[in-house]
Amino acid sequence: MRALLVVNPVATTTSVRTREVITHALASDLKLDVATTESRGHARELARLAAVNGETELVIALGGDGTVNEVVNGLLHEGPDPEGLPRLAVVPGGSTNVFARALGLPNHAVEATGQLLDAIETGRERTIGLGLASGVPDTDDAGVRSRWFTFCAGFGFDAGVVGRVEQQREKGKRSTHALYVRQVLRQFLKEQHRSGGTIRLEREGAAPVEDLVLSIVCNTAPWTFLGNRPVYAAPEASFDTALDVLGLSRLTSLAVGRYGTQLLTSSPTRGPHGRHAVTLHDVSDFTLHSQVPLPFQMDGDHLGVRTSVNFTGVRRALRVIA
Repeated sequence: MRALLVVNPVATTTSVRTREVITHALASDLKLDVATTESRGHARELARLAAVNGETELVIALGGDGTVNEVVNGLLHEGPDPEGLPRLAVVPGGSTNVFARALGLPNHAVEATGQLLDAIETGRERTIGLGLASGVPDTDDAGVRSRWFTFCAGFGFDAGVVGRVEQQREKGKRSTHALYVRQVLRQFLKEQHRSGGTIRLEREGAAPVEDLVLSIVCNTAPWTFLGNRPVYAAPEASFDTALDVLGLSRLTSLAVGRYGTQLLTSSPTRGPHGRHAVTLHDVSDFTLHSQVPLPFQMDGDHLGVRTSVNFTGVRRALRVIA
């Protein structure tokens, strides 16, 4: 099998020596080409070229969720084609690695490489669904380029937290769970719409959901991890269905305490619930509008501010080996 290994050289949890060991192991079983990313967006371009060259059968992303997202968007540059496009595989190298862990991979690069090689040898693969976020016609965001996401997107409060974390990392701070907790608190203190949100969720055939402070869109479960603890914003979300949504219409101190506790104690059968929580399961198409520009993130990557985003859940979008 001819494969391309896309390596993020600044991945949080892999060293030069670890990457050498992984590359050697993969090269022993595959016709392997190796490309190291040089800037943001480079992984996307490398994967796009692999998708059109007609020779590459497998693209392996060695890095965190951001690297995986870029590779997926490169592979699907012309749209889904599970039978015609190269397969995707992941070797986790980031701080959280939600997508890799949701696929059942160990959260350790060398161990995950061993499982990947076993999957290749035995022909173990699956076709998964993905989420697609795009601009909304006749809005200020109409011209925004569509982008795929693998496990989650966020509009509002949680995206603001992601943006704050990115700012701290650009200053040299390590991506730790303590860093995230601090930024959650700072975002809460800054939040202007705690008791009444600005987001409206619209979908065909249903009444709109008004006044949301945040909207979390999940393509799989769990939503994230705190160390080894999975956190379920939408426990029913799955790679085999469309999209799930968790919306909160209040983020007062009392509400934050309630829903924060529910997230920390969530399980595969129970997520956040209550008077100010809205949950939707297996939704194929919907739009989020905000009265004011709000931060937006996908797969943990802050994408600036938006006022409107359209979401589509696309079943059977990409083949993965895991």
